[in-house]
Amino acid sequence: MPTLREIRSRIKGVKTTQQVTKAMKMVAAAKLRRSQDAVLQARPYAFKLKELLESLSQKVDTSQFPLLSPRKEVKSVLVIAVAADRGLCGAFNSNLFKTARQVIDGDYADLRKAGKVKMFCVGKRSVDHFVKGGYDVIGQYGGVFSKMEFATAKAIAERATELYLKGEVDRVIVVYNEFKSLLSSKLKTDVLLPIQPSEAKETKDPKRAKEGGDYIYEPSPEAIINDLAPRHLATQMWRVMLESFAAEQAARMMAMDTATENAKELLRVLSITYNRARQGAITKEIIEIVSGANALQAE
Repeated sequence: MPTLREIRSRIKGVKTTQQVTKAMKMVAAAKLRRSQDAVLQARPYAFKLKELLESLSQKVDTSQFPLLSPRKEVKSVLVIAVAADRGLCGAFNSNLFKTARQVIDGDYADLRKAGKVKMFCVGKRSVDHFVKGGYDVIGQYGGVFSKMEFATAKAIAERATELYLKGEVDRVIVVYNEFKSLLSSKLKTDVLLPIQPSEAKETKDPKRAKEGGDYIYEPSPEAIINDLAPRHLATQMWRVMLESFAAEQAARMMAMDTATENAKELLRVLSITYNRARQGAITKEIIEIVSGANALQAE
């Protein structure tokens, strides 16, 4: 059985840990509010830009636009895995890694064996995991969430676009956590390139699509597409980073809340153990005193 000093030392350590988890929870909550606002502001613009690009793509020959036309055969793939810079956020990172590995080692297993799957890793945890795992990481973007900048998302999108236009990759996939609420996020695997119409657009009633497509574009749809496509890719990458950061803060907040409650329960158990040990020590001392007194009287 541990001594009273050992129990007191452990209680002190648990209290210190509880203070740290409380502080981390408060910091995560503050960051979550800001990042949630940023996500809600970015979504309408990103989605409307995609909708406009999809509408324009119906009026032109997409084969004339490399970013809009799918390759006949996918011979190489670029996977962008967006994780966190830090840990202590529950299963946020591990679930992302699992999903990314399922895409690479499952959906594109043959290409992986042939060395045709390349990776961009966004976030320090993503870089560490996939570099150590032996994946072909050609782009490392660690520490980007400590200072969120649109320029970073734009640089990632531009480099991915360059690889796609050069024919070094035939498809660009991004794996990330989409922020839903404080209690949940959704792991998503989206095709960034080629730019494809959404499922809703594809299944839309043709008659309604024709009626809704009566617009006059100035300049031509082709010129607008050439201008919007790069902007769309950078905006989507920026939204993905914002979604991932908000989901990370929500996961960290919940993890630190759970850790604080666990520390509280552990303190309760340790306090009971300490009181029992202290009561046992006092009882032992009383017994020793009484035994000594009885021994003196017997003499």
